[in-house]
Amino acid sequence: MFDLLKTQIGRLRLLAFAEGVSFLVILFITMPLKYYFDTPQPNKIFGLVHGLLFVLYVFWVVQIKIEQDWSFKKMGLALLASIVPFGTFWADARLFRNQNTEVR
Repeated sequence: MFDLLKTQIGRLRLLAFAEGVSFLVILFITMPLKYYFDTPQPNKIFGLVHGLLFVLYVFWVVQIKIEQDWSFKKMGLALLASIVPFGTFWADARLFRNQNTEVR
């Protein structure tokens, strides 16, 4: 796991995983709690965490696009993945995993 932290792509992969998990927690745990059990507090907390992770993910994708000269298509797919449930897991498998692992 700590090898992932040595590269820009590795850090993006970890961030994508965290963002994806936070999105799924909101969709499948905190939203039902809010609307079916009238318990909005978990949604507020995880919503804040997810919002921060989402902004960091978008920033990181744009930064890596510039630094590694990604195509606009690849950047667009990576950004689109952040708004689709399970999308960041797909992006990790299809867009990020086979990147150059050179330490920066």
